Amino acid sequence: MTTIMVVTMIALLLLGFPMMVPLITAAIIGFYMMFNGFGQMDTLIQQMMAGIRPASLIAVPMFILAADIMTRGQSANRLIDMVMAFIGHIKGGLAVSTAASCTLFGAVSGSTQATVVAVGSPLRPKMLKAGYSDSFTLALIINASDIAFLIPPSIGMIIYGVISGTSIGELFIAGIGPGLLILLMFSAYCIVYAIVKDVPTEARASWKERGVAVQKALWPLGFPVIIVGGIYGGIFSPTEAAAACVLYAVLLEFVVFRSLKISDIYAIAKSTGLITAVVFILVAVGTSFSWIISFAQIPQAILETVGVNDAGPTGVLIAICVSFFIACMFVDPIVVILVLTPIFAPAIAATGLDPVLVGILITLQTAIGSATPPFGCDIFTAIAIFKRPYWDVIKGTPPFIFILILAAVLLIMFPQIALFLRDVAFR
Repeated sequence: MTTIMVVTMIALLLLGFPMMVPLITAAIIGFYMMFNGFGQMDTLIQQMMAGIRPASLIAVPMFILAADIMTRGQSANRLIDMVMAFIGHIKGGLAVSTAASCTLFGAVSGSTQATVVAVGSPLRPKMLKAGYSDSFTLALIINASDIAFLIPPSIGMIIYGVISGTSIGELFIAGIGPGLLILLMFSAYCIVYAIVKDVPTEARASWKERGVAVQKALWPLGFPVIIVGGIYGGIFSPTEAAAACVLYAVLLEFVVFRSLKISDIYAIAKSTGLITAVVFILVAVGTSFSWIISFAQIPQAILETVGVNDAGPTGVLIAICVSFFIACMFVDPIVVILVLTPIFAPAIAATGLDPVLVGILITLQTAIGSATPPFGCDIFTAIAIFKRPYWDVIKGTPPFIFILILAAVLLIMFPQIALFLRDVAFR
């Protein structure tokens, strides 16, 4: 049965079908073979509905909507201008500013692809004009945007939390440390690159200009305060934080900045609805597929075959990192989380690993895979937005991928990078 399901999925993928079709087809085949027909097909439908029933998933369309409003408005540019005012003049400052801007926008959007668009569109021309190569610029943008997967809010963390039953609030807080670590590592590489390539520096902003930039960015900086401060302070849950973000985004862009008009609401709602529909269909069919393979005890058989259950906590973490990294090079991160998390669940439980640490590592691996050839989703977002050939987009990615892998190694060696803030906030 396992062989038939895998072969079917691979064949449908090679034929060009979207990921939801191979998943549901494999699930139906597995269901038919286990129950000798379609007499109990309503069970499979129930599993699909159960996958999208958790209330925590309401946060997904809310964060997508908030990100869409901010991307079309002024929030992204105001954050970028503030960062540039303070560090744009140092060696490699423009590149560091790009990485920091991706981190800040990730803290208000939770979407890697929205970050590629919002930060990459205004900063790529500036970096090219300043003397950075296009391959370095594109690689920096798509890899720094992956920090948005770690800095709360994170759609990947929400999906993992729902699938594994892990606290989304704890995941959000735990993602801050690794996200800042990666920002520092990227910044160090950018400075070294600028020194080696002798890239000219930007003009130093005056303190008056910095003050103006900070003043303009104060409103957008309210987003991470609402999300992290609200959850940490016990004011509201992650789902309620998402709703608060939407309300704040509407007030900011429609009332305070007046960058959007009532006529823009239709386009925003349509864009959000399309993205949300794709996400929820993937969650539904992914849940049914996960239920089939779990019911057939396929995960246990796979883990026993490769000996993961006997590898100990560190071995299990390494196996998780390698599996998720490779899978996300070919498949959408949400699908990978839905399919692989149940497979590793028995080994995680058997070794007593902290599910929050596992969640952060899984989120990091999906982020790395999103920007890794051959089929990382952020690569194709950059191709579509910047109108550049595939090779130009991926040519500069190896150093950044190495840095991200190093960050994963450090997390395995020093778990407190992720767990310290979680322990302070929740223990």
